[in-house]
Amino acid sequence: MAASISYEFYSETYGGGLSEAAFGDSLPAALRLLRRLCDGVVPEEGSEDFGAWQRAVCAACDAFAEYGEGQLDGFTIGEFRTMRYQGRGTTGTEIATAAAIDELAGTSLLFCGVR
Repeated sequence: MAASISYEFYSETYGGGLSEAAFGDSLPAALRLLRRLCDGVVPEEGSEDFGAWQRAVCAACDAFAEYGEGQLDGFTIGEFRTMRYQGRGTTGTEIATAAAIDELAGTSLLFCGVR
């Protein structure tokens, strides 16, 4: 993967609010996710799809920084118990995937074929 995302792009252009350290910690997971979603394709810098790819990486970074990659739970206070999500629950990866897909919508980057 030749292209990457700088913290400068994340904070100034995308408008993200993570610290540089938190961004750096979540970036590897975000790049792994985008490799999977885009079937390994990274658009050339300056291409029509490159901006969407950059925003998708940033959105995934935000989600991974907040939720991690694993299962999300709720919390219990006394007898009161709540779950963030009804039913089976979700994972941080599912939330990051949804955020990235939102940014990639309308591009040719989402792999939808058969291998």
